[in-house]
Amino acid sequence: VQLVESGGGLVQAGDSLRLSCAASGRTFSNYAMGWFRQSPGKEREFVATVTGSGGRSYYADSVKGRFAISRDNAKNTVYLGVNSLKPEDTAVYYCAAQNYAGAYPSTTLAGYEYWGQGTQVTVSS
Repeated sequence: VQLVESGGGLVQAGDSLRLSCAASGRTFSNYAMGWFRQSPGKEREFVATVTGSGGRSYYADSVKGRFAISRDNAKNTVYLGVNSLKPEDTAVYYCAAQNYAGAYPSTTLAGYEYWGQGTQVTVSS
């Protein structure tokens, strides 16, 4: 599975963005899709994940209520809507794919087999 993120940029606090991750190479709906992020000097952390059907999604507490993950299996794309951005949301955002068909996809880095190159989100105060 090849993953390519897009949609990052430089924004002001309170702004919104929609990140996209286009997948190719395998049957997209067979994969749970996750978003992770990594800030300078910090470890990569879980942000959100969605099941293969798109029916269930899970979020890190730090983004719950502000971020929304969704997917369009017809377009082989997963999205992350990021709202009310804060300077502490500044990070490289990565999408990842997990070959998993269940209702509880992984929230850990080790659970994902495929990763994109990331897209930078910078939030100024």
